[in-house]
Amino acid sequence: MIKILLLIDYSSEFSRKLLRGLVQYSQENGPWIFYRLPSYYKMLHGKQGVIEWVKERKPDAIIAQWDHEGSNLLRDLNIPIILQNYKKRSDYFSNLTGDYVGTGRMAARYFIEKKFKNFAFYGNKGVLWSRERAEGYMEEIQKVGGNYFYFESDRLNENEWGNNHIKLDGWLTSLPKPIALFACDDRFALEVSEICKINNINIPDEISLMGVDNDELICNLSDPPISSIVLEVEKGGYEAGRLIHKQIRENKSIPFNIVIDPIKVEERKSTDKYNIENKYILTVVQHIEENFHTDLSIDALTQLVPLSRRNLELKFKKELGTTIYQFLLKCRVDHFAKLLVNTDRSLFDIALECGFNDSKNISRVFKRIKGITPTEYRKRNKNKSRK
Repeated sequence: MIKILLLIDYSSEFSRKLLRGLVQYSQENGPWIFYRLPSYYKMLHGKQGVIEWVKERKPDAIIAQWDHEGSNLLRDLNIPIILQNYKKRSDYFSNLTGDYVGTGRMAARYFIEKKFKNFAFYGNKGVLWSRERAEGYMEEIQKVGGNYFYFESDRLNENEWGNNHIKLDGWLTSLPKPIALFACDDRFALEVSEICKINNINIPDEISLMGVDNDELICNLSDPPISSIVLEVEKGGYEAGRLIHKQIRENKSIPFNIVIDPIKVEERKSTDKYNIENKYILTVVQHIEENFHTDLSIDALTQLVPLSRRNLELKFKKELGTTIYQFLLKCRVDHFAKLLVNTDRSLFDIALECGFNDSKNISRVFKRIKGITPTEYRKRNKNKSRK
């Protein structure tokens, strides 16, 4: 029976999703036994104490959050070890890592599509995944000539108002508004939300806010709820189990990287805002987003604002870089995509709900916008959400 020692945090949604994927693999290929040491064990006994525990219990592999400075102690164990690194990736052990740069790029592209000109990043000081998410975010912003603002701190103490709170407070207050703010993870996004509430900074009108990990509890503690980037964490846990199993069977400890990719933005009210200066175009955009499932026409939209059809179409294209019809199609396809992943309903039923009267054309339209057919999209993204 395979024995795995888990030296990772259990409080975060990221860790729980990772463990779900790992447990799924073990159930399919076990039986496995999982050992865990509470976080205070290392505090009481030190890293050397943990090593002594490992030598006594003799697990077959370890998955650990372990700082780089103490990694030399693990080398003498001669078993497969996966490290969830925070300051740097290991050159000796396997790494549980991610496409952090790609995650930052996804956030930036989302906000750029919302027509923001000002962008901010709030990061975790000295942490690898925060730094690389900031890099990807900034790279995309530089391509469009946006204004970029950066701030980082250590994890704030939730119970006391300290110096880092004061600095974050001052930074948020000083930012130009409106602004798109990407926080390195959901906990940091919640800190922003709480301080904005204290300072009467409106989310999303003044600050459009996004985090990472899609921790539903954390995101919904905020008012308004926080949008967040969904990661393929369960798939990463499953893959960790598969590769550990392979190394144990072959009695080899060749380092590998498990890269957890971003999947999509889970939209909530904190990003429910386009940065559109023309109030008439903003009115039309908001009406389309709220009524895309109905039989909307451009003539009907023209009745909402004091603009001729031609003038409305020209101003809309100037503000959003696309036509009214294409924007309407995108709203319908985006909602169609969500229902594909979150329900098992037929394509015909989903198409009708999203406002497509001719369901035969939905596959063609969907593929043009998303790059794959609805059936392929459902299969690919349902697999991602289950592993």
